[in-house]
Amino acid sequence: MKQQAAPELESIWNKWQQHKDEDAGNELVALYMPLVDYHVKRIAAHLPKNVSRQEVKSLGLLGLVDAIEKFDYNRDLKFDTYASFRIRGSIMDGLRREDWLPRTVRDKAKKMEVVAEDLEQVLGREPQPEEIADRMGISSQEVLSTLKDSLYANTLSLEEKSNDEDNQSSEGIGYMIPDEKVSLPEDQMIDQEKVSELADAIQHLNEKEQMVVSLFYQEELTLTEIGEVLELSTSRISQIHSRAIFKLRKILSQAIE
Repeated sequence: MKQQAAPELESIWNKWQQHKDEDAGNELVALYMPLVDYHVKRIAAHLPKNVSRQEVKSLGLLGLVDAIEKFDYNRDLKFDTYASFRIRGSIMDGLRREDWLPRTVRDKAKKMEVVAEDLEQVLGREPQPEEIADRMGISSQEVLSTLKDSLYANTLSLEEKSNDEDNQSSEGIGYMIPDEKVSLPEDQMIDQEKVSELADAIQHLNEKEQMVVSLFYQEELTLTEIGEVLELSTSRISQIHSRAIFKLRKILSQAIE
C-alpha cells in the first residue's frame, strides 16, 4: 500500500464517512487496492488454471468496497486488518457460489480416492502419488494437481456456514469478524466440533506432515516457501502434503461413518 501521511489519510476518511464524498471514496479504493492484489495473489496460486485471476480480483474488490462502506475510522482497529477479512471472505464466498472446480476434476478426484483405497489394501500402507499415477495411467504431477484442486475445494466447503435462511453471513467461519449478526449457538457447536475433529485427525500425522499442513493452511506459505523453511525440494513437500491429505480424508471419512 502506498504511503500516505496520517493527517491526509484521516482527512480523506472524514470526507468519506461524514459526507460520503465520492472522490474520497474512490481515493480510498485506489489507496487500499494493493490489499486486494496481495490476497488475490495468495489465493489464486492455489486455484486451477480455468479460474480467471481477474474474476478473483473482482471478488476481492467487492470485499474492499464493502469494507470501506462499513468501516468506522474512529474504532480502535486497523483498516488493513478489517479489510483483509472482508476481501478474503468475499473471494471465498464468490468461489463457493461459482463452484469453480470443473466436473472432470471432481470425477478424477473421486476415482483417485477409490484407487488409493484399493492400493492401500494391497500394499498395506498409504500409497505414494507415483503409485496412484501408475495405476491410473496418468502422470504423478496430474495426481498432485488434482489433489491440490480438490483439497482447496473441500477447504472452501468446510468454511461454509449453515444454509439457514434466517442466519446467513457473507463470510466463512474462518474469516469471522465482529458484526451485528451472530451465529446461533447450535451453529457454533457444529463449527467447534468440525474444528475439533480436524485437530484430532491432524494429531495422527507424523511431525513433518503436521508441519507442512500447518505452514500451508495456517501460515499460508506456498509449497516452495515451505520447502525453503524445511530445506526440502518442492516436489518432496508436495509428496508430504499429498500423503497428509490422504490420511486426513481417510480419518475424517471413518469418523463420519
